[in-house]
Amino acid sequence: MTDKELIRELGGPTKLAVRLGFDKTQGGVQRVQNWITRGIPPQVKLDFPHIFLAAQIRGASTSDAEQGAHV
Repeated sequence: MTDKELIRELGGPTKLAVRLGFDKTQGGVQRVQNWITRGIPPQVKLDFPHIFLAAQIRGASTSDAEQGAHV
């Protein structure tokens, strides 16, 4: 799962910025929006494993199920 897909899976830039506690009035949404092209900084993923790891596990299990259906 790419970072772009991960951000989408987590509800998009606005929702993710709120979940991470970034201030929307101080550019928090724009910061997350930039990650769509630049990638999510590894330190952010380490700081919030309960958000990013859970989403990646859900995405991986969905991909595995889809691949199994095509076999």
